[in-house]
Amino acid sequence: MRFHPYFHAFAHREEASRREGCGPEGLFRRHGRPGGRQRMFEQGDLRFVVLKLISEKPSHGYEIIKAIEDRLGGAYAPSPGVIYPTLTLLEEMGAIRVQETDGPRKLYAITPDGEALLRDKEPTVSAIFERMADINTRHGGGPAPQVIRAMENVKTALRLRTSRGPLSAEELARITAILDEAAKAVDAS
Repeated sequence: MRFHPYFHAFAHREEASRREGCGPEGLFRRHGRPGGRQRMFEQGDLRFVVLKLISEKPSHGYEIIKAIEDRLGGAYAPSPGVIYPTLTLLEEMGAIRVQETDGPRKLYAITPDGEALLRDKEPTVSAIFERMADINTRHGGGPAPQVIRAMENVKTALRLRTSRGPLSAEELARITAILDEAAKAVDAS
């Protein structure tokens, strides 16, 4: 099996980083100069995470973002600007393929080359997922990421609505009733 040249460049950097002992242990990995940005994954790790998740279940990009966020206990969610280029790269490498499309959404499935890549890099992939499980454990116990996201959505909707101008008495009563009813439903669950 032949691997995409872009993959080899990351594999070599990844191996060099391990030999040189780069990267502090912890939630995020520091890269570049002192004071540089922090990253959740070492360079090249995200593609293994995406590939492994697709091997477990064919998925859309959004589902992959949510699966990563859930596996990290809400500590991190990759942006679409990171996930979709990774999916494109994996597709160009022949590791995944589009199984079906539903409008602009593409359902990705793993290919035999992708399965071979996961087998070949199994120790690396296992180490990444162990690190993710550790992060989940350290950040677990708080509100589920879905609950936090829903609370933020409500706050944003309220801010957007109030920024359009004052509420009439009827609008104020309707919004208050909706929020009170939601609070009762949450309390009863």
